[in-house]
Amino acid sequence: MSGITICEFDALTAATPGLAGADGLHTVPDTVYGWLETQCLRAAEQGEGAWLRLAQRRGRRVVQVTSFVGVIRAPNGFQIEVLPKVGKAIGGGAVEARQLLIEMLCCLQGFRHIQTDSAKISAARMPLLEVFIAEFLRAVKQIVKRGLRSDYSSRQDNLFALRGKLLMAPHLRQNLFRADRFFAEHDEFSIDRPENRLLHAALRRVLMLSASQTNQQLGRELAFVFADIPASAQPRIDFQRVRLDRGMGNYADTLAWVRLILDEESPLTGTGGHHAPSLLFPMEAVFEAFVAKHLLKQLARRLILKTQARSHHLVRHLEQNWFRLKPDLLIRNADRDSLVLDTKWKLLDGLKANGTDKYGLSQSDFYQLQAYGQSYLDGQGDVFLIYPKTDTFDKPLPVFEFPKVEGLRLWVLPFCLKSRRLSVPHGAQFIKAFPDRTPVHTADAEVSAVD
Repeated sequence: MSGITICEFDALTAATPGLAGADGLHTVPDTVYGWLETQCLRAAEQGEGAWLRLAQRRGRRVVQVTSFVGVIRAPNGFQIEVLPKVGKAIGGGAVEARQLLIEMLCCLQGFRHIQTDSAKISAARMPLLEVFIAEFLRAVKQIVKRGLRSDYSSRQDNLFALRGKLLMAPHLRQNLFRADRFFAEHDEFSIDRPENRLLHAALRRVLMLSASQTNQQLGRELAFVFADIPASAQPRIDFQRVRLDRGMGNYADTLAWVRLILDEESPLTGTGGHHAPSLLFPMEAVFEAFVAKHLLKQLARRLILKTQARSHHLVRHLEQNWFRLKPDLLIRNADRDSLVLDTKWKLLDGLKANGTDKYGLSQSDFYQLQAYGQSYLDGQGDVFLIYPKTDTFDKPLPVFEFPKVEGLRLWVLPFCLKSRRLSVPHGAQFIKAFPDRTPVHTADAEVSAVD
């Protein structure tokens, strides 16, 4: 199965000799490019998330991937692996980017069933889709080792001996001249239950998707175990019938994989519900979840970190609240909002402060943080914009002040993806909220908080 690996915001065009290789431009087969263009137009018509967009490069029409990462799979089986632009942020190539993405995905709500260590090892030799398949197969293997769970299910059948409840009407219709038969309804203890049917259907699906010899071999071995169980013909109905009874805790994570595999759900919000042709993850949501998990470890114990706060609105109109204000992260001290934080998956340049560049910051983000600060902090305190740390943005920017809102300060801070820590400026009033500022040693370098 053919495919390519690209990064966020790279562009794809129809195969043209000598055109690919520079400026993040890649060529794909004509049929694949035509399908990608169709997806762009369809998403625009339906108002869906723009994971692709039409653009131009070197005078040619191209399709550009936006800030979504994961796997795009064309109908002919051609796979496009999209990795985050962390190569620019932390250095390294596709292997490092893939491993970091897997670690970040573990923080995403509804996708915390990845076993990080085994997945990162797989990422060193497999593309992302094969890593997901390997994780699913590993989870199914654990269930098989413990034994497939059986359950009582109601059956109706024409039996030679009476079992359960005799169903008189169908019995008379079918057995009027057969005194040796009984049409009855009875309970049968069987492994043919919704959970196992779903696993079998997912196994069949991954055997069609995987090009890895290792995954194919393990998948066929596991499918043999399910040979006597019919594959789910109606996954949605079987999911409604799922019952994780006592002793079935090991099924939960595996069924999360099954939902992704069978429904092809793109976990855009962490709860599914959006059907996409591929497994795609918005890096904004992934980065936010990653920061939230690790920032909690850096906070003072008395503080509470709340995600997706939504207790304030921008305006009131006709006795109704309009335009809910939802900062990514909110730090509370007892019953008081203390700090407001928004994460942004964007690479800044700390050297470009003048002219139109302004470090690469967005004016709309500043308006947004001002509204958060006035509503959640009553215009007094500190609000944050958090970006990934890079070579060109490795320390906090000087504080921003709002001339018309005295007492409200905005900080732009880097979050290190390697050390998993937020860099905070020494001497700031909020410094007590982050007492854990000791140097962190990694295998590659020494990373410390900014002093």
